[in-house]
Amino acid sequence: MAETTIQQQPLMSWDKPDLDLSSAEWQSSSRGLGDVQIAFVEGFIAMRNSGRPESPSLIFTPAEWGAFVSGAREGEFDLT
Repeated sequence: MAETTIQQQPLMSWDKPDLDLSSAEWQSSSRGLGDVQIAFVEGFIAMRNSGRPESPSLIFTPAEWGAFVSGAREGEFDLT
């Protein structure tokens, strides 16, 4: 079997800082009933899986967060 190597290209428009989330105050979604936690850090919104807090977090600008939440409310995302 031939081995293949996939090279990932860096994102061209990545303009978010490498945030230190170690002291972030994480808040549970859905009044503590959900699997997602969010934190507000240096003007950005971080979101992580509460069951695996060591896994990478998603980082949103306020505009991206607004679009994500709006889409979720319209059923575009399954948050359960």
